[in-house]
Amino acid sequence: MDFSTHHHHSTNSPSSSSTSSCTPHPMTTGTTTNSGGDQDPMQSWWESVSKARSRILSLSSIVSSTSSFCISSLADSDRPALSLLSSPEAYSLLSTSLSNPSSGSGSDPLCHWLYDTYLSSDSHLRLIVLSFLPLLSSIYLSRVHSNDTSSIPSLAGFEAVILAIYTAEAKSRAGKPLLVHIPDLSQPSLYHVPRHKAPIRDSKPAGIGILSPPLEPQIAVKSTKRASIIGTAFECYYKHISHMPTWSKLEFCKSTAVWAGQDCCCQSKLDFDGIVDIDDFVDKVGNLGIIEQNGKTDMEVKGVRIPLPWELLQPVLRILGHCLLGPLNSQDVKDMASVAVKCLYARASHDLIPQAIIGTRSLIQLDKRERAAAKATATAAVNASSNANTPSKAKKPEILLVSK
Repeated sequence: MDFSTHHHHSTNSPSSSSTSSCTPHPMTTGTTTNSGGDQDPMQSWWESVSKARSRILSLSSIVSSTSSFCISSLADSDRPALSLLSSPEAYSLLSTSLSNPSSGSGSDPLCHWLYDTYLSSDSHLRLIVLSFLPLLSSIYLSRVHSNDTSSIPSLAGFEAVILAIYTAEAKSRAGKPLLVHIPDLSQPSLYHVPRHKAPIRDSKPAGIGILSPPLEPQIAVKSTKRASIIGTAFECYYKHISHMPTWSKLEFCKSTAVWAGQDCCCQSKLDFDGIVDIDDFVDKVGNLGIIEQNGKTDMEVKGVRIPLPWELLQPVLRILGHCLLGPLNSQDVKDMASVAVKCLYARASHDLIPQAIIGTRSLIQLDKRERAAAKATATAAVNASSNANTPSKAKKPEILLVSK
């Protein structure tokens, strides 16, 4: 199957005149039911394992293995899909293939594999595709917004995978918006007591905000809809972020830091209220895309500064919030998320985006308090250990004088 046979050419795509977007296959994402009654759990488990092993074996024929690792070996696991999801060696092989300059076209076999795998009904296989969304989106957006678009090949393969995720999310919402209930702080709750009692009002309407509007069906990634489509895909990523491996979260944080722009002088001039050492912050930002050769600093192309409208920035901040404050995240993820949030804060302050300034500033303050609390806990633990290991002087026996 070639994606190009299922595409409508889009004249709005900036990558090239041949860049097109896939019309997704009819969605087969629903759970298969057994008309004869409830399915045997053992049979259901075996079918899931068999399907995952089949997908892994087909992937091994696409991605070339190394002398020390072969993807097909993951098929022998009792949980092959999760083994592939958590394998850093498999990630390295697939990321190398996705980063190839000729990747992302309509005939790219890896894009075919990601597309067909996401259309399967197995939730674990879908997690594998979602885990590569940060890397795939980073490469796609970097090429779309590259200064030299004449040499960029068709990106129909990348767009097909993104559209598959978008379409599944749109179907799950059934044309309804995502709403958020805004609490009324004038009324008491489990968490606070208002300072001033508000007058009792009958039938007071609850505060409801629209987090995301209803999703429209899309058959192409047009330039006017690109941000909302990728933002919706990231919202789907956020729903499953607790299952995402560390390398996927790190890739996301690095990508967002690069998207914010590395050449903005605001990064070293903004007042972070003691949140971070400025020199250390600039060094970490520079490590994202700057290399030193022969004593000279040159820019290594790892991404480009891209437009960040609110429909894309909002889910990005939600994901960064999890990476920054999630208790089960590694320290590497938290540190990289901290750098990414500060880069976005610099970008929002430069572009004067009120929602982004408030959101990023809030995350920075929460990060500051979290690190201060962790430092205080570590200091207390060290002091307690030091006191326990310090030998105490032996007390002299007390002599009681008794008068006769």
